[in-house]
Order: sequence, then C-alpha cells, then structure tokens
Amino acid sequence: MTLMPFRLVAYHRVSTARQGRSGLGLAAQEAAIKTLARDRGAEVIGTYTETESGKRSDRPQLLDALQLARLTGATLAIAKLDRLSRNAAFLLTLRDSGVRFIAADMPEANDLTVGIMALVAQQEREAIARRTREALAAAKARGTRLGNPNGAAALRRAGKGNEAILGAVRENADRHAEAIRPLIDELRAGGCTSLRAIADALNTRGVMTRRGGRWCVSNVRNLLTRLDV
Repeated sequence: MTLMPFRLVAYHRVSTARQGRSGLGLAAQEAAIKTLARDRGAEVIGTYTETESGKRSDRPQLLDALQLARLTGATLAIAKLDRLSRNAAFLLTLRDSGVRFIAADMPEANDLTVGIMALVAQQEREAIARRTREALAAAKARGTRLGNPNGAAALRRAGKGNEAILGAVRENADRHAEAIRPLIDELRAGGCTSLRAIADALNTRGVMTRRGGRWCVSNVRNLLTRLDV
C-alpha cells in the first residue's frame, strides 16, 4: 500500500487590508511555511490568507483552511503561532477544530498548549479592559473631561469657522491621548517599545483609536508625539 505524503494546508494572517495588498509580513510567513514543508518533506495542497479588520470577528479563510485539512487529512500549517498567542478567538477555533496543526515557530505546540494560550489570552484581555475602565474612571474623577459637547461636528452645525473646528479636533485628540497615557506607560514599562508592538498590543486589548478604528504604526506615532513621550 502506498503511503500518502505528508500534506499541509498553509494559513497566513495579516491584520489590515493595506498589509494584505502590500504583502507586509506575508512574504515572511510564506517563506517560513515553505521552509517547514521542505524540511518535513511535505506537500502544500492549499494556501489561505486572512485579512482581518477591526470590524469583523469571523475568520472565513481560517474556516476554509480547516475544512480542507479536515476533508483531506492534511495538517494546518501556521507560520507564527506566537504572534497569535493573545488572539483568543483564533486559538479557540484552532483548538476545537479537531484538525492537526503545526506552527513553524513553535513546532512543539499541541491542543493543550493552544487551550492554555486561549485561557491566558482571555484573562489578559479582561484584565486590561478592567484596568482601562478604572483608568478612565479615575481620570473622570479628577475632573478630566473625556468628551466634548462642543466637538467638531457640533461646531460645523453651528456654522463656526475652520479655526474653531480645528481647535475642537485638537482638544478631543488631546483628551483621548491623555486617557490612554496610563496604558501606554504600562506597555512601555513592560518592554513593548516599538510602534508596531504598541499598535498590536492596543488592538489586542480592544482599545480603539479616537475615530473608533484599529491602531497602526502611523497613528501610534502620532499618539506618542501628542503625549510627548
């Protein structure tokens, strides 16, 4: 009887549509899985790339990759499990899929490892969210205004000039930055110092930008400049 070759289904993940189009981070993930396949003498029978956004919690490409692996008996291959170690939804989906998996950067990981990672990720998310709420409450108790009834939209409706609108925008941005300052200080004290690392940490913790979006390198840079840190 001829044995089936070791087969892999590759799964890559990028965090924004811009990264998905530009290939930022994608080439490194592809290279890691190709190296893994070569070292294990495996055949890659399918490749799926997820472009996640802050407005979606589902992962259709992951589900499709798991389905192919399940139907063919292949193993799901992930380039960097450690980067996803704080993503509880991903880890729980992977743990509960019943599909074998292998991570290029953490080949010793198994179902137990992923289950523990998911529990830690959820606990950390809840703890950070609680500390963020407490910091905002403390700022409010000190008299810091966390909102502005005379914001840009209100000024436009009142027919105010551009100078007043820009002033309101700057004031709102300053207040938002000050509310986040304690969390930034905590992250940097914990060794999270690069712009990319801070953006990933803020996104992981569910902290939104002033406009309600996800953090990227450019708006983290603007935030740190506004905080003068």
